[in-house]
Amino acid sequence: MEPVRLNRANLGRLPPPVAVPGFDPARVRGGIVHLGLGGFHRAHMARYTHDLMQRRTDALGWGIIGAGLMPADQRMRDSLRPQDNLYTLVEREATEEKVAVIGSLADVVFAGESSTGLLAAIDQPAIRIVSLTVTEHGYCLDRSTKQLDPEHPLIRRDLAKSEQPASAIGIVVEAYRRRMVAGSTPFTALTCDNIQHNGSVLRQAVLALAELRDPGLGRWIAANGCFPSTMVDRITPVTAAEDVALLAERYGVIDRWPVFAESFTQWVIEDDFPGGRPAWEEVGAQFVADVAPYEFMKLRLLNASHLAVAGLGRLIGHNTIAEAMADAPIARFMAALMDRETGPTLPEIPGIDLARYKATLIERFANPAIKDTVERVNTDAPLNVLVDPIRDRLRGGGSVELLALALAAWMRRVRGEDEQGQPIEIRHPLADELRAKAIEGGADPRALLGIARLFGDLGSDTRLCQPVGRWLGSLYDIGAAETLAEASRSLGF
Repeated sequence: MEPVRLNRANLGRLPPPVAVPGFDPARVRGGIVHLGLGGFHRAHMARYTHDLMQRRTDALGWGIIGAGLMPADQRMRDSLRPQDNLYTLVEREATEEKVAVIGSLADVVFAGESSTGLLAAIDQPAIRIVSLTVTEHGYCLDRSTKQLDPEHPLIRRDLAKSEQPASAIGIVVEAYRRRMVAGSTPFTALTCDNIQHNGSVLRQAVLALAELRDPGLGRWIAANGCFPSTMVDRITPVTAAEDVALLAERYGVIDRWPVFAESFTQWVIEDDFPGGRPAWEEVGAQFVADVAPYEFMKLRLLNASHLAVAGLGRLIGHNTIAEAMADAPIARFMAALMDRETGPTLPEIPGIDLARYKATLIERFANPAIKDTVERVNTDAPLNVLVDPIRDRLRGGGSVELLALALAAWMRRVRGEDEQGQPIEIRHPLADELRAKAIEGGADPRALLGIARLFGDLGSDTRLCQPVGRWLGSLYDIGAAETLAEASRSLGF
């Protein structure tokens, strides 16, 4: 059978076991605008919304208008629009996978050159939620204070052209201003990014920019805007060309940009939606009064472990997280890191068996069907997932040996070359400064630790400088594999 191009007209021609929507995607109408339409959102929030549409027809009014904010996001729009905004989601376990066509996108907007069309979409009265997955970099924060950085190039640009913003924060502020001027109902701003207290961080950034524009606007948003926090979890690798080819060959679907993800998914949401919301709890989301313990758990155990494994894995020469976890010393290092240093910083989490959660993380990271690259994790994971537990451990007088090793691996990697002298692409807002400081300091971490925007006052704390310096020197002297072996012997993991 010839592969079938994905679009509404061809849904009936898709062969089993591909699951197609049990509703008419043509009836989906926008109720949500999402900033940052990437693979994670399409595997997570859009999947929950699709599942809800399968259960109840009134959910069809909660369709998602996805927006790309970066120049490269034009490809997303150009890929999805010919497919009537449909795409394929492949959910993988070690030995099986499920394939489904997702129909919850109402439209796709490209705002990488102008936000005019995006702002017009948010203006629609039916839009009651504006959600975001733009990574921590997209919030234009000072990384040491987690407050809006008024000197950030995008923020300076948005202040100069406030009604044509380019940043996600600028778009939210301008969209609120337009609602204020029109006298219309404010929307809920829903962050789905891996940032501790993400709703509060978003609220503070939006209010800070609004105050810089007009104190009256800041007061209106403070009184009328809602910024619930969330905890999101699903490992979603970047789609590769071979994934697209596999989908066509194995399942007979020609999809310009499918999504591949693990089968595990979790979504915990603070229930604060005055304008209404989808009944996501009917399809597995958990609404709680306080999301902080759950997001704290994920940041400390999953995200910190992810960056630690990815940093060492890249230096040793592994391409994927699963390959790194097949390296027994790395898997033991991750388990020890959670048990000895990051896990002890957690409070009690209601309804969570932490021992089982940690074991599940190791299983998920080791899933060979998920080709999640170490480079994706090294690029996307914010450094604060290591820095924040380091601060807590030092505050409590605890050891940071394992966290220091993970941080040393991060520092060695941002030099921009591997142990064979081959280049490593560093994609970070401070990439040039990081590389220059890494080269300047070499085995001495103080040059990098002195970047106050990243480390604040930690750069002068000998309780951190000494172990990081010892491990960084070892990485330069004997390489990552031997350093990890020495750490295993000396620290007993």
